[in-house]
Amino acid sequence: MVDILQQIINGISLGSIYALIALGYTMVYGILRLINFAHGDIFMVGAFIGYFALGSWNLPFALGLVVAMIGASVIGILIERFAYRPLRTAPRISLLITAIGVSFLLENLMVLIVGASPRSFPQSIPVDIYNIGGLILTNRQIIILLISILLMILLQFIVMRTKIGKAMRAVSQDKEMALMLGINIDSVISFTFALGSALAAAGGVLVGLYFNKIEPYMGVMPGLKAFVAAVLGGIGMIPGAMLGGFILGIAEVLVSAFISSTVRDAVAFIILIIILLVRPSGLLGKYMREKV
Repeated sequence: MVDILQQIINGISLGSIYALIALGYTMVYGILRLINFAHGDIFMVGAFIGYFALGSWNLPFALGLVVAMIGASVIGILIERFAYRPLRTAPRISLLITAIGVSFLLENLMVLIVGASPRSFPQSIPVDIYNIGGLILTNRQIIILLISILLMILLQFIVMRTKIGKAMRAVSQDKEMALMLGINIDSVISFTFALGSALAAAGGVLVGLYFNKIEPYMGVMPGLKAFVAAVLGGIGMIPGAMLGGFILGIAEVLVSAFISSTVRDAVAFIILIIILLVRPSGLLGKYMREKV
C-alpha cells in the first residue's frame, strides 16, 4: 500500500507538469480550433530560457521562472502573429501543417544555438528529503506541485474573473458575434497564445529542476502526452486539461513502477485510443455536432 501511495505522489508531480502543458493546447483549441503541435517545443524553449536565466545570469529560482515565462510568451505571440494569423481563414489542414513546421523550426534552431547534446539544468534549489510514515517526499516535488496549482488557479481566475478572460470566452463561443460587440479578436488570440506559452515554459523549468536534464528535442514526447491529457479531460475545457494531466501522470508512473518502464510512453497512446473509442469528447467534455 505504501508503495502504491508513493508512486501516486510521484505521478501527481509528473501529472502537474503535463497539466500545465495541456492547458496551452486546450486554450488555443478553444479559441481557434487549432491543435498547436509546436506547443511542446515552446515548453522546450522555456526550459532553455530558464537554463540561461538560472545558470548564466545567476537569477533566483522564482525570478528565473518568471523570465522563462515572459520569454516564452513573447515567442508564442510571434508564432501566432507570423505563422498562424495569415492562415486564419485557410483550411484547418494548412494550420496543422504549419504547426508541425513551426515545431521542426524551433527544434532545429535550438540545436543550432545550443547544440544537440543534453545539458544539466542549474540546481538552484538544494534537495531536501522528508520521510513521512514511510512515504518519501522531496522539497522539489512539493515546489512543483505548489507552483503548478498556483498557476492553474491564476489561470482560472484570469479566464473567469477578468475582462480579457470574458473576451476569451466570448471569442471561443462565437468569433463573429464577439467582433460585432467590439472585441479585438487579434489581441485576444495573441493573449491566449502568450498565456499558454507561459504555462508551457513554467512546465519546462519545473521539468529541468525535477529531472536535471534538458535538450532541444525534450518537448516532443511531453508535448504529445500533454495533448493526450487535453483530449482525455476534454479538449477546450480548462478543468479537463488539469484532470487529464494528473490522471496521465499517475497512470504513467504506476505502469512504470509495477509493470515495466519500457512501456511507460505507450500508456498515453493506449489511453488516447480508449478515450476516443469510449468517450471522444473527453471526461469533462460535451458532445457537439460540428458542420464541416
